[in-house]
Amino acid sequence: MSLPRFNIKKHLKDLQGKDGKADAIQELAILDFNILQSMHQSELKEVTKWWRDLGISQELRFARDQPLKWYMWPLAVLPNPKFSRYRIELTKPIAFVYIIDDIYDVHGTLDEFVQFTEAVNRWDPTDINQLPRNMKLCFMALHNITNEIAYIVLKEHGWNPINSPKKTWRDLCNAFLVEAKWFAEGDSPKADEYLRNGVTSSGVATVLVHLFFLVGHGITRDSVDLVDSIPKLISCPAMILRLWDDLGSAKDENQKGYDGSYVECYLKENATSSLESARRHVRHMISNAWKELNKECLSPYPFSPTFIEASLNTSRMVQVMYSYGNDQRLPALEQHITSLLKESIPNKEILKAASIKDTNVSGGTSRIEFPKEISRIPSRKDYPEL
Repeated sequence: MSLPRFNIKKHLKDLQGKDGKADAIQELAILDFNILQSMHQSELKEVTKWWRDLGISQELRFARDQPLKWYMWPLAVLPNPKFSRYRIELTKPIAFVYIIDDIYDVHGTLDEFVQFTEAVNRWDPTDINQLPRNMKLCFMALHNITNEIAYIVLKEHGWNPINSPKKTWRDLCNAFLVEAKWFAEGDSPKADEYLRNGVTSSGVATVLVHLFFLVGHGITRDSVDLVDSIPKLISCPAMILRLWDDLGSAKDENQKGYDGSYVECYLKENATSSLESARRHVRHMISNAWKELNKECLSPYPFSPTFIEASLNTSRMVQVMYSYGNDQRLPALEQHITSLLKESIPNKEILKAASIKDTNVSGGTSRIEFPKEISRIPSRKDYPEL
């Protein structure tokens, strides 16, 4: 259930030679770590620039403004270095899952939610005049990034995927609207009903469908139809996320809204149960969802190993993203951010480890040199959301 890339520094210590010196494998791992860290810093810089240039955070001041946090999802889910561009692109729909969630949770009236949902269902940018200004801007930005990603997929993989991501955005907004109606009207759904809807409103299906097309492995009519049906390879990570979120160890640090909880629905149906027994029940459900996911990963699917790994990594990342401390912060996430993006391996250790020598044509040796960007580590000031 752990993410190998996120524990790389621990693995480096385990690789230390008997005499305490770095062996060839550790030297290579140190090189790999620092080069990838430089790549990830560049990706984060591009994501942050995209987000600032988009201007949504200035218009929707009630919504979360956390590009660093959003970027950590694709960093975990798609760790292969060759997917650099796709990590950047995948951060964009992830950002809008969070932003649209905030619109339904903390801002607007039920009538406005209905209008926004209908606009997404129509998917017509010429027919949004009835929306409030902030919802117009959100819809147009969503429409544009969806089309941009579809263009990338068509250009690079030869398949026009536009109907699939459009469907996931419609499903997501319809699920958000169901939740908004429940709680605006004081309705308490059955636990199973809440969970079925909550699997969709988790946003996992939206993200994984975009990922499937961006990666572009094994796109066929059959595999697209299967993805559109939201198979267990997608629904299991979604259930894991929804249940982890609903364990309710703490609210998101910037989340002021209220959108219900499976635990609360369960307690209303089981009046004799205690809060702790309800939480044990949820943890048992998470365990069962993991077993189901493992089974699915071993089943014959027309999906690539990359997509299967992405499904697993999504589930692995959930615990990092939803394990809040008492101060409503995410200590595990902050620790990984520091390790992966801020703290490179100290220069003196790099130089000591980088005594790898190549025999050149003349029989001499050449020392490996490191690019200057490796030593450039973003400071906390760069990312105030932390």
